[in-house]
Amino acid sequence: MPELYINHSPHYADFIRLNEAWIAEYFSIEESDRKLAANPGAVIKQGGFILSLADEIDVLGVCALFSIDDNQYELARLAVDKTHLRKGYADRLVSEALGILKKQGATKVSLMSNTILKSALALYLKHGFMIVSEGPHPVYQRTNIVMEKELI
Repeated sequence: MPELYINHSPHYADFIRLNEAWIAEYFSIEESDRKLAANPGAVIKQGGFILSLADEIDVLGVCALFSIDDNQYELARLAVDKTHLRKGYADRLVSEALGILKKQGATKVSLMSNTILKSALALYLKHGFMIVSEGPHPVYQRTNIVMEKELI
């Protein structure tokens, strides 16, 4: 069973690698992606978290929790290595992220995605996220759906 790591800086390069892989497969790298790649540690400095699942050799999956304010976070950058899909790692990452947020006393978590990512949307719905808006996003070209989950 892979081990969960929280804010483990040796995994930051894999966090970027795994995210750029899925983004490049479905979309194109945006300015916000380049900014994050240049300084993934900023997520933690701004009050968020980077989670990674790793075995003895490889990072298998990652996600981030961006701090919006003291009570709200954004679940973002969920990615699993293509060779390890369909093993429940994305589900575990979402569960672990939600557990961290509850311990933090967060009241709400949101996420931005795209409707072509059917399995991701099914995962988010499974975890109780609700659709709050659909359509073009004013900032991110690849976003066309926003979801939220109340944590109270």
